[in-house]
Amino acid sequence: MERYIEKAAGLIEALPFIQQFRGETVVVKLGGSIMESEEGYRRIMQDIAFMECIGMLPVVVHGGGKAISRAMKEAKIAPNFVQGLRVTDEATIRVVEQVLNREVNPHLVDIIQQFHGKARGIHGEDIIRVEKLSGTNGHKESVDWGYVGKVNHVDVEPIKAYLKSDIIPVITPLGKGPAGRLFNINADDAATAVAVALKARKLVFLTDVPGLLLDPEDKSSIISSLHLGEVDELIERGVIAGGMLPKIKGMVGAVKSGIRKAHIIDSSMPHSLLLELFTSEGVGTEITE
Repeated sequence: MERYIEKAAGLIEALPFIQQFRGETVVVKLGGSIMESEEGYRRIMQDIAFMECIGMLPVVVHGGGKAISRAMKEAKIAPNFVQGLRVTDEATIRVVEQVLNREVNPHLVDIIQQFHGKARGIHGEDIIRVEKLSGTNGHKESVDWGYVGKVNHVDVEPIKAYLKSDIIPVITPLGKGPAGRLFNINADDAATAVAVALKARKLVFLTDVPGLLLDPEDKSSIISSLHLGEVDELIERGVIAGGMLPKIKGMVGAVKSGIRKAHIIDSSMPHSLLLELFTSEGVGTEITE
């Protein structure tokens, strides 16, 4: 009986958060090593089905990660990354489109449906418009990533239509660029752009780490809450560096654009998404204005 009382207490703790977020849009970016664990991303899809069931409006944006790398290996295409972004030529973009739109996306939709949630896939290129990404390296030489895009517009009407029908949109990070060409988009950037365009209440990045750590070697040194004014100092101190840097910058951009809170949480922790949203303590790092 004690076990059931504890379960009831957990539901009561979640009640004010459920009331607060009912009818609110939450964009969840799924990617990283969790995509290699069927059990792991099934748990996340279950969390997302739960969110929709209690009246929240979850939107999923996902990457492909190692599934793309495996498909490229089978196609005998050597991977090439510059500054953490996949260089995407004609052959690569065909593989990326196949994996994202026709393998990973339908599978995630199917899992949500197995948990009795309604979900539909949206091919990113149908709603996202991009320009060709440009940049320079450390020697101030221009870098050409090929068919990699920078988002300049998101058509949110198809997303909103699904949400109004209690359907969870599951979106691939692809976009249509100049001359109608298909472009790959960094999934973090795609999720941020979708969240901003939707004026979402929250943006959540599911990652391979517990959150932002004061000491990368000490998982207990997590910074649970961070204000915009503290970010620059942590960058200067080297606390925010490496792969965490673009994520934090994306979160900062989202909050500055009107998203109330952006979160980084550990995708490997069972039900970390629900724990972050529906408990007072949370389990990751949140950035607020």
